[in-house]
Amino acid sequence: MLTSTRVKLSAMMFLQFFVWGAWYGQMSKYLLTQLNATGDQVGNAYAAFSLAMLIAPFFVGMIADRYFSAQKVLGVLNILGAVVLYFITQNTDPNNFFYLILAYCLTFAPTLALTASIAMQQMRVPEKEFPGIRVLGTVAWIVVTNIVGFYGFGDQVTIFQLSMYAAAALGIFSFFLPNTPPAPSTSTSFKDILGLDAFKLFKDRSFAIFFLSSVLICIPLSFYYAMANPSLTDGGMQNVENKMSLGQASEVIFMLLIPLAYTRLGVKNMLILGLIAWIVRFICFGYGDVSSEWLLYIAIILHGVCYDFFFVTGQIYTDNKAGEKIKSSAQGLISLATYGIGMGIGSKLSGIVLDMYTRPDGSHDWLSVWIVPAVIAAIVLVLFVLFFTDKKVVLAKEDDVVAGTV
Repeated sequence: MLTSTRVKLSAMMFLQFFVWGAWYGQMSKYLLTQLNATGDQVGNAYAAFSLAMLIAPFFVGMIADRYFSAQKVLGVLNILGAVVLYFITQNTDPNNFFYLILAYCLTFAPTLALTASIAMQQMRVPEKEFPGIRVLGTVAWIVVTNIVGFYGFGDQVTIFQLSMYAAAALGIFSFFLPNTPPAPSTSTSFKDILGLDAFKLFKDRSFAIFFLSSVLICIPLSFYYAMANPSLTDGGMQNVENKMSLGQASEVIFMLLIPLAYTRLGVKNMLILGLIAWIVRFICFGYGDVSSEWLLYIAIILHGVCYDFFFVTGQIYTDNKAGEKIKSSAQGLISLATYGIGMGIGSKLSGIVLDMYTRPDGSHDWLSVWIVPAVIAAIVLVLFVLFFTDKKVVLAKEDDVVAGTV
């Protein structure tokens, strides 16, 4: 790959996740403090992203990939997204916010697949070259959340203004990216997007249990994304966004440890460790406060174990289980079910739970809120331990590990 191409792709990935990181983790605090939103309205706002994730694969696979150059679609979507973000910055009604954020997510969600597609089509050996480009996305998330935390505007409309300017910049920059023309002969079909070919894997009880566990654990994952920031703020932690970026730093570290852990522990033990980590982190969130802030730090830093040891390891397990013919369908099915259905349910439920444990004075019983995802994670753990019996250990090469989402 030419150095100029690598620089452009790295900048693209950096801006992509800068746009996302500017608002995603802070949106709940903004809604609660500036728009006086209810927990249900917060949950609906995060569920909008899951709805968009259900639609995005069809847009990319059946429209964008077939008829337009990917970099041009990326540019148009980001410019449209910047326009919608402008209207979000002008909105003061929590009810209208849902429709605006849904409109924005519909422009943003397809860009996640588009940036990956643009990058990989410029590579000779994507499994070796892609991680070095993708890691810039995690770096961007760390950078932007530290900017938000340093200047202290995590609960201000500024988070959407920052995202708006970054989206506009990425939109313009996209037209200068390497040309990635459509390839009609290899376009994804409706059946591929739904992952219908992968349904044969459900004949294997272990894969069926893994699939169900993946969907269910996305419910607690949604609690983390939606509620961690306001919970830490209410707990008395200062510079919350800066400290939450430690979670992304730990993700990078544990990502590098996956090849070693996979060969030593095997897939089942790694997935179990990931589930245990979820339970521990929610308990730490529940009991941590300014007098026991170390518990909150543990909860944040466990993000690397929680995400990498379950979701990234799960991607490798799925890839090995599916084989060459249906691996794309299998990964597509997992993505639709987890980020679409699982996180959609979790986002809605997190808002309902927050309202349940909101006191008359407007404060929140965070211990009770966090016990709910802890119990869900515990149920998933028991289900997984009892019924997942795949004892085959597949040696994973370092090249098999591709950096996951933040």
